Amino acid sequence: MNKQNQLAKIHHSGKPYIIYKSKKGFNLFTNFSKKIVLNNNNIKKFLEKKYKNKRKKTDLHIGFFGYEILNNLINIKIPKQKDINFPKGIFYKPEKIINLSNNLRYKTDKSFKNDSFKININKNYYTKIFNKFKKKIKSGETYQIKICTKYKTKSKINPLDFFTRLSKTNLAPEAFMIKDNNYSIISCSPENLITKNGSVISTKPIAGTVKKTKSLNKIKALDYFKKNIKETKEHNMIVDMERNDLSRVCKVGSVKLSKQKIVEEYKDLFHYVSLIKGKLKKGVKNIDIIKAMMPGGSVIGCPKINTLNLLNKQEKENRNIYTGSFGYIKFNGDMRFNIIIRSILNFKNFSEISVASGVVVDSNSSHEFNENFIKAKALIDLFK
Repeated sequence: MNKQNQLAKIHHSGKPYIIYKSKKGFNLFTNFSKKIVLNNNNIKKFLEKKYKNKRKKTDLHIGFFGYEILNNLINIKIPKQKDINFPKGIFYKPEKIINLSNNLRYKTDKSFKNDSFKININKNYYTKIFNKFKKKIKSGETYQIKICTKYKTKSKINPLDFFTRLSKTNLAPEAFMIKDNNYSIISCSPENLITKNGSVISTKPIAGTVKKTKSLNKIKALDYFKKNIKETKEHNMIVDMERNDLSRVCKVGSVKLSKQKIVEEYKDLFHYVSLIKGKLKKGVKNIDIIKAMMPGGSVIGCPKINTLNLLNKQEKENRNIYTGSFGYIKFNGDMRFNIIIRSILNFKNFSEISVASGVVVDSNSSHEFNENFIKAKALIDLFK
């Protein structure tokens, strides 16, 4: 049986499985021997556990931390919000890993049902929040803040069908999919938050977005970002914050920019990206790294703690997975985590897509509101 047929067979068996982008294609994780549902009481125990077996490829846990549990981990409380009771985090212990190529194939004859998407914040209400946060920026309470909007629809979807189509139209370096009995997540996340190998750690902040047009190629996009004061300010601010976060767990003087201000191309947009690397201090544990780096600053704002508090007071709905992190922790301590953006959460036959754009002192509300739709478009198109 070839690997594509194996994928289809696992999907039709009803067994939970995970697909995660690798350097050469995708990794398929399945045959889970353990499922750990995280809450505010057991997360520290999960992160601090030590393991004897560390050599097999399957000696790892793979899954996600939701936004709320990451706030709680750094002692930031979230006021009561509208909640769909989705788990705060789930990790799985796989017993089988299958390597797949970039060319995922899956055919389905079954159609899916969905209503039209509804946005939780219309343009007028978005502008009110935008103006409120502009005042906070001018008073020095924050320098940049990301306003979250949600697109929601009632739908029954086939996640593997969605993910294979998404991988062909908008392949992203941190793309992943989770299929479990009562939920699925489909993501074309572009942003790596943590890659840890031994004592070396890196993060790849994205700050800066421009819509693709027929006349705008990668070279022109780089020129646009360099000349755009607002985009440059925003990028520099986020890079400085991520360097600061890394410096909390790295040796003095080891945190350096490895790649600075390059452009990455996606289906509907270009992103402005940098890469930062550092060498970990002796005795630093994974829980220390996660507390320093999560939630990822590039999707929250700056300074992170103040901005998290401002966002949490403003937002009426739980973010669930959005701006949490998905990835794996190996039993030898190595780990890789993304930031959960550009994702569809399907739960209780509802799908939600959350997006956010950054507000700085010279931002324009119409531009930022429209940028949110550009970020959601590749996912919304899957429902057509």
